[in-house]
Amino acid sequence: MSRFVIRRLLYAVLVIWLVATLVFALLQLSPVAVERTIGGPRASTETLALIRRNLGLDQPVLVQYWEFLKRLLQGDLGYSYINNTAVTELIADRLPTTLYLVLGAGVLWFVGGVAIGVFSATHARGVRDRLVTVFVLIGLSTPPFVMALFLLYLFSTKLGELGFRFFEAGPPLQDHFFQRMILPWLGLAFLMVAAYARLTRGSMMDVMGEDYIRTARAKGLSERRVTYRHGLRAALTPVVTQYGIDLGALIGSTIVTEKVFGLQGVGQLVYQSIAVGDTPVIIGVTMMVTLFVIVANLLVDVGYSFLDPRVRLA
Repeated sequence: MSRFVIRRLLYAVLVIWLVATLVFALLQLSPVAVERTIGGPRASTETLALIRRNLGLDQPVLVQYWEFLKRLLQGDLGYSYINNTAVTELIADRLPTTLYLVLGAGVLWFVGGVAIGVFSATHARGVRDRLVTVFVLIGLSTPPFVMALFLLYLFSTKLGELGFRFFEAGPPLQDHFFQRMILPWLGLAFLMVAAYARLTRGSMMDVMGEDYIRTARAKGLSERRVTYRHGLRAALTPVVTQYGIDLGALIGSTIVTEKVFGLQGVGQLVYQSIAVGDTPVIIGVTMMVTLFVIVANLLVDVGYSFLDPRVRLA
């Protein structure tokens, strides 16, 4: 186990370096002039040159790259070009809201998707299975922003006129926090529930045809125990793999949901930074998402040995 974790951590360092290098190279090729973003459209040539010198942009590319890596190793993501605030402070201020959004929606889509997928697999090729297929197709075909706008219109406008208050904007962990988060959770989880239901159904159908499942049935075990104790446990392996990837990557891709519901999270921060060309914030969020994806995948790989006894970490 320890050798496996050490090897994966070394891979993680390599991945972070590659992502950092790629981001640095893309920003070097960006047509957006950093000095113009900071100085504004009316800044003089002398002012623009002074900004480039203060930021070290007048140095050779290799020197800039080395300084960028050194700051990254120290956990220094630089300062925002727009409000001159440390990027780490900006992310730390917005991250809790996004984490509550992603983790809450993650529980909903994982539990809901697995439950629907198992239900569909145990009623394969029946009427219930076809109804689930229709739900999955609707879920996969509905863009997240459409579902978010529909939920906001239905619950906040129509039902709000009747006295039901399912959504009110505000910071996390204050009065009625969970009440405010119901609609964002549902809007973000709807598409993922459909995807995970389809994935779980396919995995369950494959597992339920294995020899050890037939052996368990031949030994006289109840169908419920065969399905949940033996079948579901093995079928969850690809589902958990996808869950780790989605949960980590979704940290930086909640822009639409946060924009629709007015949540001041990392997604809103990315949207605002892209709009004004605030490159240090964009780099910081990119590196943060990379770290979350790596950690999520490491936890998933370790969890394999608990889900499936046939899997051994070496």
